[in-house]
Amino acid sequence: MMIKIKICGITNKEDAGWAVDLKVDALGFIFADSPRRVKPEIVQEIIKLLPPFISSVGVFVNEDREKVEEITESCGLTTLQFHGQESPSYCEGFKQKIVKAFRIKDKSVLKKAAQYQGKIDAYLLDAYSPFAYGGTGKTFDWHIAKEIKKFGLPIILSGGLNPENIREAISEVEPYGVDVSSGVEERPGKKNLKKLKNFVRIVRETDGAS
Repeated sequence: MMIKIKICGITNKEDAGWAVDLKVDALGFIFADSPRRVKPEIVQEIIKLLPPFISSVGVFVNEDREKVEEITESCGLTTLQFHGQESPSYCEGFKQKIVKAFRIKDKSVLKKAAQYQGKIDAYLLDAYSPFAYGGTGKTFDWHIAKEIKKFGLPIILSGGLNPENIREAISEVEPYGVDVSSGVEERPGKKNLKKLKNFVRIVRETDGAS
């Protein structure tokens, strides 16, 4: 199966257009404190321009549930990604597909992640940082990702991925999808077309070889 590619931290129409032209599967929009935070009004404009079959993913961190629903409705988001301390019960009851992010420090994450089985649609695995909920540019121990795969839900690999390490990451973890943000940027919030092209090309080449 083709590995799904999500480009996260989209803040403008140009970057969204590049990603669409490269035939990625999903664009991520951050509605939380981040250098890549984007206003719902801008996301509405970008999503209007997207062709069918591209997922629009809203990234939230410990947000009030009503606020999440309001932004989701107004923007037309198709998937919700929760990056904070959202509980298993918080993740239930949304109409959209739910991705729960886990920031991996060590194997203690396994016990926590197991509690979300049956409550979410996929795990997103990111590197732990005491200072940020994502976009750190750091990788983590991919062996832990392989352990979480055994829970039976799709795994989306994130955390420090870039054109230099994505081939190794895919062969090591064999994830359902990969998620990149800072690894294809010019600066926080602005993508670099050359890095984007390289990243997507290498994922597709690795796909074809498997």
